Amino acid sequence: MKSQDEVLSDWLHTLVQAFEISDIEIDADAILSLAAVAAHRVVRPAAPLTTFVAGLAAGLAAGHGESTADLAIRSAIDMARALAEAESGEPA
Repeated sequence: MKSQDEVLSDWLHTLVQAFEISDIEIDADAILSLAAVAAHRVVRPAAPLTTFVAGLAAGLAAGHGESTADLAIRSAIDMARALAEAESGEPA
């Protein structure tokens, strides 16, 4: 039986192959850490939403030539993480 890390690694490989982006380094730990911060500091459903928006922002920045893919990804993760860490999770 595969470990969770092996399953995630295999899934990431499947995704990058399917989207034809295997030349881009994906830091799964950074993305999972971002999801955890969003889930705990905002609300649980913020995890997938936060990672999606960060990925979209990174893709747009790289696609418009504003940054390399690696730098765009790192910048988007850092910004989303800072915003999530600043949240209290309490409704206004």
